[in-house]
Amino acid sequence: METVGTAVGALPRPGLRERKKQRTRDALVRAALELIAMRGYERTTVDDIAAAVDVSQRTFFRYFASKEEVAFFVSRLAESHVVEAVRERPPGEAPLEVLRRAVLDSWDGINEAVEQLVPLELHMRVYRVIESTPALLAAHLRRATELEEELARIIAEREGLDVDADPRPRILVAAFGGVIRVAERRWSAGDDFSASAMRDLMTTCLDHVGPALAGNWRTNPALNRHNET
Repeated sequence: METVGTAVGALPRPGLRERKKQRTRDALVRAALELIAMRGYERTTVDDIAAAVDVSQRTFFRYFASKEEVAFFVSRLAESHVVEAVRERPPGEAPLEVLRRAVLDSWDGINEAVEQLVPLELHMRVYRVIESTPALLAAHLRRATELEEELARIIAEREGLDVDADPRPRILVAAFGGVIRVAERRWSAGDDFSASAMRDLMTTCLDHVGPALAGNWRTNPALNRHNET
C-alpha cells in the first residue's frame, strides 16, 4: 500500500491496482451519463457504454450489475452524503430541522463529491432524464422509499424511539420526502435546470412545511370568519 507524503500518520493511498479499477469505474459512470443525457436511457445499451470506454461487456458487469445501477451511481453517492449528514447533526436538534439542515448544509459538499466523478451540469441533465423516463422514475421512487426507511431509523435512534412502535419518525420522513419530490417536479418543469435552482426550490418548499401542515391557508378574512362560525 502506497502512502501520501512521508509524514508520520499520512493517510494511506490506494495501490496502483485499486486506482486503475477506480478509474475504469469512473470512466464507465461518465460514459453512461453522457450517453443517457444525449440519447436517452432506453436507447443506451450496456454495449454502448462499454464501447465508449473501450472495455468489454464482461468488464462492465464486474463493476455494475445493470444499466440502471450505473445510471443511478452518482445519485446514490449524493444520497449517502445526506445520510451521513443526518447522522452528524448536533444532538437535541428537532427532527425536521435535522433533515432540513442535513440537505441544505451539505449541498456544496455533495456537489463537490459529484464533480469528482462527472461535471455537475451532466449530473443535472441526467436528473431531468430520470424525471422524464418512466422506468427510471419508478426506480428513483423505489429507492426514495428505501432511503426514507433508512432515515426514519436514524431519526428514531437519535430520539431514543422504537421505529416500529412509534410512527412519528416514518411520518416525518415521508412528509419530508414528499416535499423533496415537489421541489424536484417544480425544478424539472421549470426553465432553470441548474443545481442552484434546485437548491433554491428545495429551500422554498422546506420553508413552507410548517405553514402548509399547521397554518390556515385561507387569506380572505371573510372566508376565515365564515369558517370560524
